[in-house]
Amino acid sequence: MKLFDVLQTHSVFASLEEEEQMYLAQHARVHPYQKGEVVAVQGDEWPHLFLILKGEIQAVKVSPEGRALMVTTFSRNEIFWGPAFFEEGLLLPVTLEAAQPATLAIWSRAVLEPLLVKGGIGWALARLMLQYMLRANILLERLAFQPVTARLAHLLLEHFQATESPAIPRTLTLDEIAARIGTTREVVCRTLYYLADRNMIEVTRTEFILVDREGLKHLAEGS
Repeated sequence: MKLFDVLQTHSVFASLEEEEQMYLAQHARVHPYQKGEVVAVQGDEWPHLFLILKGEIQAVKVSPEGRALMVTTFSRNEIFWGPAFFEEGLLLPVTLEAAQPATLAIWSRAVLEPLLVKGGIGWALARLMLQYMLRANILLERLAFQPVTARLAHLLLEHFQATESPAIPRTLTLDEIAARIGTTREVVCRTLYYLADRNMIEVTRTEFILVDREGLKHLAEGS
C-alpha cells in the first residue's frame, strides 16, 4: 500500500486535507530496518517523528551500569516522536531499535511544523500522548508493585494468548526477557525454573509449554 493511502485512513493524518497528505507522502523518508538495527540512540537530540508501516520498534532504556529495560513496543500504524521534535535541546530518553524487520516513514520537525502550527494534527497527537502516558503508567505500576515472578508470568501469558497452541517458541533470549520485565538474565533463568517446578509451565531448549493457565494467571495478578 502506498504511503499516501495509509495517511488517508490513519487516525492521526486522516483529518488533513488531501494536498497536505500528499505533501507528507512526498516529504517522508521511508526507511527499512533489519531486526536489531538502531533507529535512534538514547541521549541523542532527535527531532523526528515516525509512522511504522511494517514490523515493530522497541524502546529500550539503558542505565549507567549497562542494564537494559524494554519500556514499550510500537507496532504497525503506531507513531513515535523524539522530545526534540517539540522542544529543541531535549534528548531522547530511550534507544529505538527494530524488534523485527520494520519499515518506517520518518519526518523531520521542519516538514511537519507547518501542519502542527495550523492545528490539523495537533489534537490527534495530544490524544496519542495521553495513550502513551497511560501505557507507561501500567509498566511503572508493574515494576514498582509486582514481584519478578508476577511480571514474568504476565509476559508469558501475553505470548501464550497470541497463539492457540499451548507451546510457544523461545524467540526471546534471557537478556531480552530480562529487559522486558526489569531484571537480570540470572533472575529470569531462576524464575522460569521456579514456574516449571510448580507445574505452571514446561521449559525446553526451544519452547515454553503452558501447563497451568489459571495458576499462571493468578500469579500474574498477584493472587
